[in-house]
Amino acid sequence: MYEKLKQILVEEMNLNESVITPDSEFIADLGFNSLELADLVVICEEKFDVQFEDDVLPELVTVRDVAEYLEANA
Repeated sequence: MYEKLKQILVEEMNLNESVITPDSEFIADLGFNSLELADLVVICEEKFDVQFEDDVLPELVTVRDVAEYLEANA
């Protein structure tokens, strides 16, 4: 799931593949703002047919966090 998410970050969010690691934090390391985070959630919901619960969103800090959430819920 990490590789699929990484591909989305490269293709949809226009990130350089070399800056993405499982421990990359979306805001601190990848420079995301709240709008970009919302866009990523929508893209993941559509691509993986999963619904992100509002109460877990603050816990999804790193790329690994989102990949693990998708693995558990997709």
